[in-house]
Amino acid sequence: MSQPSASRTILTCTCEDTMAPDGAALAKAGCGGDAPARQLCRANLATFRAALAEGLPVTVACTQEAPLFAEIAGAEAPDVPLAFANIRETAGWTAEAKASGPKMAAMIAAAGIAPAPFGITTLESGGVTLILGRDEVALEVAARLESQLDITVLLAPGSKVAPPRETRFPVLQGKIGGATGHLGAFVLTVDSYAVPAPSSREVLRFGGARDGATSRADLVIDLTGGTPLFAAHDLRPGYLRADPRDPRAVADLVAEAGQMVGTFDKPVYIDFAADLCAHSRNGITGCTRCLPLCPTGAITPDGDSVSIDPAICAGCGQCAAACPTGAATYALPGPDTTVLQLRAALKAWHAAGGKSAPVVLLHDGDHGTPLIDASGRFGRGLPAHVIPLAVNEITQVGPEILAAALAYGAGGVALLGRAKPLHDMDGLAASLTLVNEVAEALGHGTARLIETDDPDALEAALAELPRSPLHKAPASFLPPADKRGLLVAAFAEMQRSAPQPAEVIPLAAGAPFGAIVVDAEACTLCQACTGVCPTGALLDNPDAPMLRFAESACVQCGLCAATCPENAITLEPQIDVAAWDAPRRILHEEEPFCCAKCGAAFATRSAIERIQSKLSDHWMFTGDGGAARLGMLEMCENCRVEEVVTQGFDPHGAEPRKVRTSKDYPAPEAPGKLN
Repeated sequence: MSQPSASRTILTCTCEDTMAPDGAALAKAGCGGDAPARQLCRANLATFRAALAEGLPVTVACTQEAPLFAEIAGAEAPDVPLAFANIRETAGWTAEAKASGPKMAAMIAAAGIAPAPFGITTLESGGVTLILGRDEVALEVAARLESQLDITVLLAPGSKVAPPRETRFPVLQGKIGGATGHLGAFVLTVDSYAVPAPSSREVLRFGGARDGATSRADLVIDLTGGTPLFAAHDLRPGYLRADPRDPRAVADLVAEAGQMVGTFDKPVYIDFAADLCAHSRNGITGCTRCLPLCPTGAITPDGDSVSIDPAICAGCGQCAAACPTGAATYALPGPDTTVLQLRAALKAWHAAGGKSAPVVLLHDGDHGTPLIDASGRFGRGLPAHVIPLAVNEITQVGPEILAAALAYGAGGVALLGRAKPLHDMDGLAASLTLVNEVAEALGHGTARLIETDDPDALEAALAELPRSPLHKAPASFLPPADKRGLLVAAFAEMQRSAPQPAEVIPLAAGAPFGAIVVDAEACTLCQACTGVCPTGALLDNPDAPMLRFAESACVQCGLCAATCPENAITLEPQIDVAAWDAPRRILHEEEPFCCAKCGAAFATRSAIERIQSKLSDHWMFTGDGGAARLGMLEMCENCRVEEVVTQGFDPHGAEPRKVRTSKDYPAPEAPGKLN
């Protein structure tokens, strides 16, 4: 009933003989035994307890009864790591169940990879609530919540509302001019702000209005039915909105709002390292890939880097997927964890005797898991060659994950999304475009997006996925922990394991890889580019005038090209694995220019000639002694100062410019007299 591997015990079950795990295939991959339990969660529960007693980590091939198993483990063996894999709806209850042994092995193997812990940010709400409305519905909601929350109602100008019999909460007039913040920390600008007259009779009458008032609230309830205050408003914690004409929606809002008092933990979805960010240097903007992708506006420029507000971030992960440097990395789970799960799954697939290259189906838990379960319970279920793998959000999937899956031997990758996405998915589209561009050049399978809410449509889309031949030489690399290292390694392994290898693959602008081309005639080796390069791809040589380049580190941010005073640099997006493996190559070098007086090397000839050319028309370098002074530019700093002192040259000796006044002009003649 259990199959211990070198470091883990695997428990499988027939779920009362409704499925038949392929014991032989699972045993080949070290993912199960030849005699699964019939009712592991009930009659055979002793088997689970015995596995806990062994002290090894345990994987249970059942998710339905995960709460029961977790409760027992917490009471009897709290130090034993526990993992769960659903092989029932995804494989055992499918039309191709008899051929799904390799898939079961893959899913069990992936489940054994535990994600790293993630951070938590705390939001605090004291219940101070601003209700926005334009009719009696706002007052009705306020009356229902006043015992739970500290209520203020703000009615839109022109609202016709009967005065309440008792003033149990403030009712004011105003319209929102701007809003920022989140649960526990909203700041709103209120225009046309006015207080009601206590003598209001038929309708509330308001006094003189003013603009620019400020309101602070923990919660904002929007019952105006107008334009939301925030982009992706349904993802903004603490901002609750309902159509005032929909009683059920209003009732649901009231129930939710009543619970929004206290302290709330929110995951920190993005680990951010500002020192790796390539957004800006010296006031020049470089990489902006993440800024237009954030649906909630949680990302803003912040000097040389960007800033990500964890209280606003909704966890879509598009910023992390697009980040070329690894400054932003998804943490729920991290990309290295997902790649390790892919590695384990595809390695187990091959070991269990998979006959063709599998397709990896990446999906989220809120939408994808119920859809897959419905297909397994009521339809044909997933094909035997489709391995599902859950992530928090499909938009967190970056090119490194897609490339790694293909390198490890997947015949293709599919991502399961909603028929109507919650927000724009431009970041995911860019990742798919990049990976497919490279995959086509190398002969790998493709990555595609399936958008549906219908299990039947999902089955039809999966049935159309190609069944590719088994990969003859899949990669087996261990993913680096850093995001940039993983990105480079995944594409390098994708190239090395390619059915039709290509040495250099040109890419479209905006790709996270590439070279730079330096115009040697224009470059003076001023090293301005090395000073702004955020990744160390460009370096000088302290011992000689030289510009060196490491292509694997270049993220194509463009800061070097924007900074170069001679416009000598252009970007060349591409993948060149041979260049990645090579030492830093020299893009441009010159013999050092030696001081004309002491012989010490201090510059390059091109730099000196460029300076002399630009200053040749300046008054300091023309006329008597101009040629000698121009020659001083060929001296090092110390010798130049000494020469200036010796010659007694005063750099301020030019005739000063004089401000002219009326005294500098002749007095006008007196006007003639008329006779």
